[in-house]
Amino acid sequence: MKHAHIPGVLMALAASVAMIGCGKKEEPKAAAPAPAPAAAPAPAPKPEVVVKIGHVAPLTGPIAHLGKDNENGARLAVDDANAKKLEIDGKIVKFELLGEDDQADPKTGTVVAQKLVDAKVAGVVGHLNSGTTIPASAIYNQAGLPQISPSATNPKYTQQGFNTTFRVMANDIQQGSVVGTYAVKDMGAKKVAIIDDRTAYGQGLADEVEKAAKAAGATIVAREFTTDKATDFKAILTKIKAKNPDVIFLGGMDAVGGPMLKQIKELGIKAKFTTGDGGCSPELIKLAGAASEGVICTQAGLPVDKLPNGQKFVEDFTKKYGQIQIYSPYSYDAVMVLVDAMKRANSVDPVKYLPEVGKTAYDGVTGKIEFDDKGDIKNGAITVFVIQDGKLVTLKSEGGTAAAAPEAKK
Repeated sequence: MKHAHIPGVLMALAASVAMIGCGKKEEPKAAAPAPAPAAAPAPAPKPEVVVKIGHVAPLTGPIAHLGKDNENGARLAVDDANAKKLEIDGKIVKFELLGEDDQADPKTGTVVAQKLVDAKVAGVVGHLNSGTTIPASAIYNQAGLPQISPSATNPKYTQQGFNTTFRVMANDIQQGSVVGTYAVKDMGAKKVAIIDDRTAYGQGLADEVEKAAKAAGATIVAREFTTDKATDFKAILTKIKAKNPDVIFLGGMDAVGGPMLKQIKELGIKAKFTTGDGGCSPELIKLAGAASEGVICTQAGLPVDKLPNGQKFVEDFTKKYGQIQIYSPYSYDAVMVLVDAMKRANSVDPVKYLPEVGKTAYDGVTGKIEFDDKGDIKNGAITVFVIQDGKLVTLKSEGGTAAAAPEAKK
């Protein structure tokens, strides 16, 4: 019968509908992500170059404390220069200090000078003593290396006609004139006794003091000498006592001045005592103790703690190395003058940057640094100190040009 097939057809239809109802709508495929743009290649690091700067001072012997003070000033300058990551001639410059010990001996000084030349340093800071600086300067000049002394004050150093020699402090002519005149006009000396240690520094400064004291109207009643290694001065001091001087001047370093002052007191000598920069140090006070009270001494330059750019140096140096002796601020400036000349020449090659050293106009921690045609600092300052209560106290300054004050941080 035809009607017998209807249930089957209905079942088939129901099954079809059910299949359609259960079917899922096909989602459109997501578009593939666009490829990321290729990363730009990282810029190639700039090449680096190591520039060696030599430093020479006595690191052993009786004035090793002064030599180390000089070297530490130079090291602080190198650290500060490296922190700036300076770029010269397209290269990042890393400065390296090569320190040498000349033992304050002229022969050793020439040996280490040649050693630095052979090491291909780009310039030299040093030496400390005039007696080592002068012979070493001929070696540096032959090699065409700029040499800046932070402490050698004998005029002969810059009178040799070398275009490689410079100094960042006043020379003995300037200092001797101030000391000799001060002894007569400010200390009231009519009779002056002079002692020197027979070094290029000590004798040279003593000669200039003698000239200035005579020119100011004093009489030189004694001129004695010792050595820079001596510790017993009673024989010459006894001779001087008999002359009854008003002032005794020593041309020498603190290692000689300290024990000499003690013996002056032991012998009951009433004369006032004065000395130059080599004895104007905390070490003199340490060595002489109470006998240093009232000593008048001079340093080339303005007091560093009174200079606008000196404050940070004093803070940084004392934090890292302890008390400043004498010359470390000048060693610091000497390094920075070399670096400044390299920047202006855009070269670390001594042949190319040497001419720029002579054109320096640099605001250093010790004041404005400019050189005359011999390599001496222009308008070199001299400061007179008195030792009171175990400290160096400023009395007066002559000459010098203060550096511009640093800009305030914004």
